[in-house]
Amino acid sequence: MSFSEFTDQDYELIRKEYEALAGAARTRCANDREFAVVQKAFDFANEAHKNVRRRSGEPYIIHPIAVARIVVSDIGLGYKSISAALLHDVVEDTQYTVEDIRSLFGDKIAALVDGLTKIKVVLDNQDRNKKNDLASQSLQAENFKRILLTLNDDVRVALIKLADRLHNCRTIEYMPEYKRDKILSETMFIFIPLAHRLGLYGIKSEMEDIWLKYKEPDAYREISELISQKASDKSAEIDEFIAPIDRALTEAGFDFEIRKRIKAPYSIWKKMQTKNIPFDQIYDLYAVRIIFTPPAGSKESERDQCYHIFSIITGIYRYKPDRIRDWVKHPKSNGYEALHCTVLGERGIWIEVQIRSTRMNDIAEKGIAAHWAYKRNGYIGENDSEMDKWLAKVKEILINPDVNALELLDLIHNDLTSSEIVVFTPKGEQKAVLKGSTALDFAYQIHTEIGNHAIAAKVNMRLVPLSQVLKTGDQVEIISAEDGHPKREWFQFLKTRRARSIVSDWFKTHREETVEAGRGIVEEQLIVGGVKPSEDAYRKILQALSLPEGTAVEDMFYKVGIGAVKAEDIAAAARDLKEEKSGWSFPWFRRSSSDKEKEKEKQEETFIINGKDSGHKYVIASCCNPIPGDPVTGILSPDGTVTVHKKSCSVAGEIASKHGDLVVVPKWEEGIEDMAFPVRITLRGIDRVGLLNEISRYISLVMGMNMRKISLSTDGGIFEGYIDFYVHDREALDKMIRKLGSIEGVQNIIRTDI
Repeated sequence: MSFSEFTDQDYELIRKEYEALAGAARTRCANDREFAVVQKAFDFANEAHKNVRRRSGEPYIIHPIAVARIVVSDIGLGYKSISAALLHDVVEDTQYTVEDIRSLFGDKIAALVDGLTKIKVVLDNQDRNKKNDLASQSLQAENFKRILLTLNDDVRVALIKLADRLHNCRTIEYMPEYKRDKILSETMFIFIPLAHRLGLYGIKSEMEDIWLKYKEPDAYREISELISQKASDKSAEIDEFIAPIDRALTEAGFDFEIRKRIKAPYSIWKKMQTKNIPFDQIYDLYAVRIIFTPPAGSKESERDQCYHIFSIITGIYRYKPDRIRDWVKHPKSNGYEALHCTVLGERGIWIEVQIRSTRMNDIAEKGIAAHWAYKRNGYIGENDSEMDKWLAKVKEILINPDVNALELLDLIHNDLTSSEIVVFTPKGEQKAVLKGSTALDFAYQIHTEIGNHAIAAKVNMRLVPLSQVLKTGDQVEIISAEDGHPKREWFQFLKTRRARSIVSDWFKTHREETVEAGRGIVEEQLIVGGVKPSEDAYRKILQALSLPEGTAVEDMFYKVGIGAVKAEDIAAAARDLKEEKSGWSFPWFRRSSSDKEKEKEKQEETFIINGKDSGHKYVIASCCNPIPGDPVTGILSPDGTVTVHKKSCSVAGEIASKHGDLVVVPKWEEGIEDMAFPVRITLRGIDRVGLLNEISRYISLVMGMNMRKISLSTDGGIFEGYIDFYVHDREALDKMIRKLGSIEGVQNIIRTDI
């Protein structure tokens, strides 16, 4: 932020932005009294932020106005939330207090502002604390914990925070690069999954696209250009596809509208990455959305009307059976309801059709806010309790005293990003379980005692171990025994937090033997690591682990005994203890700095990556294997070594989301001709005699690249596989991919992770 007198142009900009907000706000205010509160909040915030500017140079008040517009237009919240959004930075950035807000605007708006202020304080201060204070190492995790706690107190705080994060992402170009990487990593790790879980798909999609724009700028630019080109080329074809559907639905008497859309850049990029396919193989690039208004007094339910529209569409076009997604009968846990199908148009292109009622569309667009609004208006749906169940589950995790902040962040992240599958009991009763759940997880979901006494399972009438991972449609029967009881090895395959918590509680009643088992594991790992077991060694290992402050040595043994602390973590801590790293304990990213300005200079410093001894020490991350020309970010270790990751690397993103102060800016030195980096390309095409020889000859002889490994197989005249080799930079790799793509028979080539 900076201070300078506002000009006439500044005041005119503020006026126009607020007028746009006021127009949207009036539609959400029940009367003039409610709108007067919004006006008062704007006047107060406008005066409080007078002559204050953002990094972009625009008046600071533009940010709260923009956040308030997202709150009302994209989320659909009311006047108290709009007012809180306008006031959300006042307490942190000016001399006013929460009590001032309370006296002027009442308890509820003050509580919303207070919740937002606490989140902001923790986030902004995390880099300023000494990292040798073990309690402060998880401040970033504590920030997210505060956000999630607000879900139980007042979910509107989390919704306004999402609006705040979205606008910060929209203006992220004005941030220094290291700060940008940190914010985008936080956004991908927690805010995007949170937006998804709360049903805010528009906000989620926009944040994903901004993430891609800065993490993989070349991919974002290329995909955006291809989308623009395809949309222009296919626009007439989509209109032709829609026309017969429009006529048929009109003749059937439906009140509806049809919207056409194209996949977002991030969604396309993610599919290309996960399926290792090029852009041309994204067959569901286009989508058509049918939104109908059910007639008053109709005997057909919304669900039946969705199926009726589906039958009309599939009477016109052929559909792909394995691409039907029935979220009308089985809504998503965040409230999303719709019927999706993918059909083949007359021009030979696959198009996804989404069928929704106006109510379903409101919930899809505005998420939890619309869901609860319909509930307040008396609409009771099948899915009404799902969000409440999830909120209760979050609260259960948050209040668990055995979970430290960093572990909690992982738990919440996994819970936010997990998807569900449907399985059946022996009697045919349908149960939704988390994807990746085992038969034992299912047993605990049915009943605690069934899980505790389980010894095996039958899946689709076949005897399987309790560790069997379930798939959609499985019929599951649990076999139990009276003398059955939880085993420590269950922690190796239990996936759900609830099941792990129940087993952990069972072991608490058998604490003494569990502590002794844990002590044995710790002693073994110390001896293997060359450290003599002693009380002093136990305390140093305890200090090196990410356990809550005040944990006793015996508590550490217990956690090791039940598997909450892994043997490999003890082994790593023992190695660090043996090497006596002058105060640097496991994990390596716990470090201290008493001078925040020095820390900021270190982050803003550019770390040159070269092959000379005079350069900074660096390590190329094996998780993503970046090469010169890739957009990269750096994670700084205590000894000054920079681990270089691709900006889009999930490993780097997770570290940055928890320890943003370690993010630095590395740059490739131009002309690193004497260095080579490992890469992998995946190929697919039509087999012919001599093809493999031609591919390998081009790589090694023409391009002069050293192949490390080649794995190609043929089936039914189609070849596919991968080649690992060394390359000097991204330009050489791109050139080679273009040349290989011109070889007869080669259909697709894409760079993939090793």
